Amino acid sequence: MAILHEAIPRTLQHLSRKQLMRTALICHHDSALDRQGVASWLDSSSDLCAIVQIRDGRNAVRGRLQRELRRSGLLGLADALAFRAFYRFSHAKKDREIERTILRKTLDKYPRHAGETPLLEVEDPNGTEVRDFLAKARPDIVIARCKHLLRENIFSIPLHGTYVLHPGICPQYRNAHGCFWALAEGDERNVGATLLRIDKGIDTGPIYDQYRLQPGNSRESHIILQHRAVMEHLDQAMDTLGEICAGVGKPIDTSTSKSAVWGQPRLSAYLRIPRN
Repeated sequence: MAILHEAIPRTLQHLSRKQLMRTALICHHDSALDRQGVASWLDSSSDLCAIVQIRDGRNAVRGRLQRELRRSGLLGLADALAFRAFYRFSHAKKDREIERTILRKTLDKYPRHAGETPLLEVEDPNGTEVRDFLAKARPDIVIARCKHLLRENIFSIPLHGTYVLHPGICPQYRNAHGCFWALAEGDERNVGATLLRIDKGIDTGPIYDQYRLQPGNSRESHIILQHRAVMEHLDQAMDTLGEICAGVGKPIDTSTSKSAVWGQPRLSAYLRIPRN
């Protein structure tokens, strides 16, 4: 059952090309960096007209496990679960503190305006209530920060398309945890994020920008690298989105780049990452 709220602040204070661009956000309820940080960025730099917030149920977690089992087999799934357990005990607590610091800096840089933005809470971002909600909002661009594959009747609603700030360099590191797999492959030059337009594939749409970073130190986890790759490049992303809305933004040519789909991080892959 969807829950419709009118409780997130928004108002236009300055008229400019960026702020006249109508945007919407699809994100997970339990991701404060997206629910608050990315929302504040959009609100401060555009007309944020709608937010779809996903509350995942048990079926979502079960579905991800089943997909990893099909992709990697039983041993691969066990390897991925072993890494999850390792991460929980070795990095999770410290990473939550770093995430809070990143969020505070983001909110300071992109303060929310006074007013309200309609918010819809759902379990399924592909449901009819989401379609009707976004169609009514009439966004020029939607930013999808979610783990779900969106159907065409959802991602085709905005006038200029739905875009992903993907934590990984595409097309080399498509699907989940691109920063982790770049490190595991010894490919530090491709630790970063990608702005791409959603199509029917898995991160196969036109690529409009890539944001690379070097790991700050050997102790940073892949989760923090993913956050940095996205949150440290929001200004550049907004410039590119503005160009797309103005009709001058063009995809970059990645035809000579290798393309690969990756899955969940594995403990065996983590153990081969070089340590300084």
